[in-house]
Amino acid sequence: MSYLDSDFSWQDDYEQKDKNIDDEIDSCRKILDEGSIYESIESVEDIIQLCIENERYSSGLDIINRLLDISPYNSDYWLKKGILLNGLCQYEEALNAFEKALSLNPGDADVYLEKASAEENLGQLTEARTSIEKAIDMDSQNADVYFSLGVLLQRQNKFREAIKYFQKSIELDPEFEEAYYELGYCYENNNQLAKALKNYEKFLDLEPYNANGWYNRGVILTKLNKLEKAIDSYDLALAVQPEFASAWFNRGNALADLGRLQQALESFQEALAIDNDDDASCYNIANLYEELGDINNAIRFYSEAIKINEHYYDAYLARGYCYDSAGKYQLALKDFNSAISLSNDNADAWYAKADLEYSLGKLQEAAASYKSALKIVPDSSEIWHNLAQTYFEMGDWLEALEGYDNCIRINPNDASSYYEKAKINFILKRTKEAVDCLKTAFLINPSFKNEFEKEYPDIKSSRLFKKLLGEL
Repeated sequence: MSYLDSDFSWQDDYEQKDKNIDDEIDSCRKILDEGSIYESIESVEDIIQLCIENERYSSGLDIINRLLDISPYNSDYWLKKGILLNGLCQYEEALNAFEKALSLNPGDADVYLEKASAEENLGQLTEARTSIEKAIDMDSQNADVYFSLGVLLQRQNKFREAIKYFQKSIELDPEFEEAYYELGYCYENNNQLAKALKNYEKFLDLEPYNANGWYNRGVILTKLNKLEKAIDSYDLALAVQPEFASAWFNRGNALADLGRLQQALESFQEALAIDNDDDASCYNIANLYEELGDINNAIRFYSEAIKINEHYYDAYLARGYCYDSAGKYQLALKDFNSAISLSNDNADAWYAKADLEYSLGKLQEAAASYKSALKIVPDSSEIWHNLAQTYFEMGDWLEALEGYDNCIRINPNDASSYYEKAKINFILKRTKEAVDCLKTAFLINPSFKNEFEKEYPDIKSSRLFKKLLGEL
């Protein structure tokens, strides 16, 4: 569905609006140049407000300075100057302007609110809070002052405290839509998802054409695992703002989680079309192609992700797996090595490299890589098992036994490792140890009896061996 009239051009509207503002500013400057300001003071003041609302801070500052030349004791003019300087990121100068306004009118709560903004931008958080609290003392029934304190606290990640002030804003003004939005954000960060959802939905009741509101609602629904509803919410965000890349991206994730891979792919492609430098969208597209069995396209988009972000560890690792699947082993090995160079403390790349080296018959290299992986995850029974198997292939029986012992240390019910130990002990002619290991393996998993009979038919039929096993 679409909320927008397809015949309406937002671009033309904004261009016309900009032209009108420029004309108004030029007219104001003409009035000032002609010296007829006293006859048009209200119009000039309106133009200053227009500059503030439309971020024409330099033009507004030029005009307000000329007003202050003729009326230096007007506190409202000093307030406006401070706001314009704040917009230009000239915070120290803005603070001076606000102080001047307060010296002329100490009881103006609006000045304290604007002063707090400059103080926050200067990192003076304690002073900013004090300024807002003074504004509250002066105007305790003003919802905006409580909202401002809530925002200040929220920016410091003091979400619980911020919630109290946003709630006070709503108590004073039940239709204060921004307060509902910020409440939703605070509850989300406090992991109170049901309350976050309730407040985002209240915000949307008041502001139904706000794309960010629908997007945030979708994020909460995703966290609540209500994926179909989340997708509907992202769709509404996109109906309002079709170029909303993050909404396309999150929509793709939700669709992928539901197994709707082709639709997910299309969503990520839309996100990438909007933001060509989005390495995460490239990665997710590649991942979906891999799941769909299209290895060539998977490699292509993993490569695109790496082209955008040459330090993308996961993309190197995933592309390495694809190269391995495609039989391009040297390229796979190169990617695994690249991944290791980017994240030397991540076991996955070492493990993948070791498995590939083992498959290529490079047993010494494989053993070294498995050991590097185990330095990072020393309690991985799977890696210990593969290392033991590698040593077995190399004929290094004692190292193989140590590997299987570590598997059993991690998982005492690992029948496979007991069985492999039995095989090695037979080779080493340690019959008692071999039989003890077999007994344990058979006890944990009786199916190993069948495997043993297939591998060692002569031993199995031996009367002595049956006696050792306790079968006679």
